Amino acid sequence: MNAITLHRPGLLGHKYFEEVFDNLFGDQHFMDGAIKRSTKGYPVVDIYRDDDGSTILEFALAGFARDELKVDVQPGKRTITVAGEVDETNRKRSRIARRNFVKTYVNYDDNLDMSKADAKFENGLLTVKVPQRPEAKPISVSIG
Repeated sequence: MNAITLHRPGLLGHKYFEEVFDNLFGDQHFMDGAIKRSTKGYPVVDIYRDDDGSTILEFALAGFARDELKVDVQPGKRTITVAGEVDETNRKRSRIARRNFVKTYVNYDDNLDMSKADAKFENGLLTVKVPQRPEAKPISVSIG
């Protein structure tokens, strides 16, 4: 009777798991790096273009208060910097919400009117709207 060996490959492979467990239980620096990597994208930001050509940046900032947020627009540098700063002294440590952060966005195409940026904060959602410069808007040309 012949024995049949079935090979079911793992999604990530055994070497990956060995490395994770070795690092997880053998080295504290791994945990520090894993935590930093898991929060690198904080806060969640959605960037899209509105129907009128404006660029919209929406930040999910549950738990923040308006006075803990800052939006700094520098038209000369074509940058928008959004920052959240929480007083860490009187609260327990949290990895889910209300962490300090700084995010800077650059308008490389120079197609936005940075001086007319507008921000509003409602129900944990910070919305920054930057209109398109009039000369950057497409125009229709009639064919003669």
